[in-house]
Amino acid sequence: MRYTRRNVLFGAAALTIAACAGGGGGSRRADVVMQAVPNPGYDAWVAGFRSRALAQGVTPATFDRAFRNAGYLPGVIERDRNQTEFTRSLEDYLVIAASEERVGEGRAKLRQHGPLLAEIETRYGVEPEVVVAVWGMESFYGDRRGNVPVVSALSTLAYEGRRGSFFEQQLVAALLILQNGDVSPEAMTGSWAGAMGHTQFIPTSYRAYAVDFGGDGHRDIWSDDPTDALASTAAYLRRAGWTRGQPWGVEVRLPPGFNTALTGRGTTRSPSAWAAAGVRDMSGRVVPDYGPASILIPQGLQGPAFMVFHNFTVISRYNNAESYVIGVGHLSDRLAGKPPIQASFPPDRYGMSIEDRKELQRRLTAAGYDTQGTDGVIGPNTNAAIAAYQQAHGLTVTGEPSLGLLEDLS
Repeated sequence: MRYTRRNVLFGAAALTIAACAGGGGGSRRADVVMQAVPNPGYDAWVAGFRSRALAQGVTPATFDRAFRNAGYLPGVIERDRNQTEFTRSLEDYLVIAASEERVGEGRAKLRQHGPLLAEIETRYGVEPEVVVAVWGMESFYGDRRGNVPVVSALSTLAYEGRRGSFFEQQLVAALLILQNGDVSPEAMTGSWAGAMGHTQFIPTSYRAYAVDFGGDGHRDIWSDDPTDALASTAAYLRRAGWTRGQPWGVEVRLPPGFNTALTGRGTTRSPSAWAAAGVRDMSGRVVPDYGPASILIPQGLQGPAFMVFHNFTVISRYNNAESYVIGVGHLSDRLAGKPPIQASFPPDRYGMSIEDRKELQRRLTAAGYDTQGTDGVIGPNTNAAIAAYQQAHGLTVTGEPSLGLLEDLS
């Protein structure tokens, strides 16, 4: 899933989740260190950019300080040009987004920061579980904030030019943040694409929505203290129209023969109208009236179905990807003590269920081909283990799972 400009506040969650998967999708990884290298073309671009930045309110002193230790990062270009188009199913996405590790850590953070989150809820009207779910999705509760110098990353991307105007806009915003004194150039770190802090603000969104909740005169989303980052997340949600006490969505059962043409965010009806069509919650009850609702079936009629409401649209302001929004919403539900998804998911494109995939990972690991986790998500680690097994046993090397391979490992 690409880092895209779609009214996003956050930039790293989908990429972090995708990159961590397969197996051990819920686990945390060490940050990658990127080194600047000499590049005369980049240096010339920076010299030309200086006048454009000054014309937008950046002072010469701010510019010179910001670029004193900045440089061209080839690792950023490598990441940008080699983003895999992860097309994970919702099942795989939720295995990672709402893993037991992520849920357990989130509940611990709710306890640890309970008084702060209560104050934030009072001020902005956003439930603690929702704020913490965003935090968990974006940086694993601050554990994956990113260590790439933001000025270097954004200037490298702006110079490279594939999306030059967007990244130059973000770079100017970053310089204005430095000029405001919220952070030093050395401490302004983030993802390779310039998303920053505990909840991964891009610079323009930071300037528009970040708040100084701690009252120290700085909107600090970078330090170990998550106060301003969590409050800023709630402030953004409120500005986007979050309705306190209303769900993002509800898992539902669809009646036999349900017309799939009625699904999707483009069709809205009242819960009572959906009830008249036979839609019920997972306990067989009519869904309460939380306002106009749509029905989503991300994996077709064989998989789970959701009735989604206005707060779903609010979350989508961060990232419009359906799996991301359901991931944040479902994680917030799990943090509030609600159950996992109750409906079954259909087999994957290999005809395998998640239990088949978990068993394949267990058998590969037991045979000496470590998949680095048995979560049932097929990612780079599992693909590599499969390929190694196939090569060692004279099989056609595909790196792909199959029921035949599972049987071969029995």
